[in-house]
Amino acid sequence: MPEREAVAPAGADAALPRVVLFDFDGVLIRGDSFYLFMRERYRRSWWRCLLALLSTPLLLLLLPVSRRLPMRLLVRIALLGLGEQGYQVAANAFAATLARRPKQFCRDGLHALRRHQAQGDRVIVVTGCEHTLVSGILQQLGLTHLEVLASQLRPGWLGMRPRWHNVGRRKVQSLARHGLSAWQVAYGDSMYDAAMLKLAAEAVLVNGTPTLCKKVEKALGRAVTRVEWF
Repeated sequence: MPEREAVAPAGADAALPRVVLFDFDGVLIRGDSFYLFMRERYRRSWWRCLLALLSTPLLLLLLPVSRRLPMRLLVRIALLGLGEQGYQVAANAFAATLARRPKQFCRDGLHALRRHQAQGDRVIVVTGCEHTLVSGILQQLGLTHLEVLASQLRPGWLGMRPRWHNVGRRKVQSLARHGLSAWQVAYGDSMYDAAMLKLAAEAVLVNGTPTLCKKVEKALGRAVTRVEWF
């Protein structure tokens, strides 16, 4: 006899926790956390500043081709000579420093995340920030039991280098690899989050201007929920 397929009991989907996605930069923290880390790396190293200055002609040459290439070069300089273990130490130290700046973080965003956790939702932070750094910041803030999908670095001959930049449609790709193709709520703050917001039952735009809201709604083909967080 052919093997019978298992049939999910009625209401099984309803028993599953809601999946709620949060962007990090601009939603839970003010500004770009990885940029703040890179700026600190340059501030503490005169020779990195000098090397970046000497690279100015190359940066200007690359700029018309792509804005991403000059940024990648500056990141490579900031991480030059830093191995995997050294990077973890530096990132975690900066995470501890950043977490002591209370005005750096969005109080309303953190409250919303904790509220979702208290309701039993499955909360996932999906961000373009680097994984070790954002995980360290969240831990320093006391935000535990979170899943984090973030950008990745990899070791290279001259130091850590970019491996995966988790922005735009890549956030959706990361979620797909994580076994998710749709979610109940998603919080974002820019057009870079449009792909992630589009697949949410409820898309929430944080601190969006009217112009940005119109652009996001046009990309999604429907209205979004707008919130003002401080």
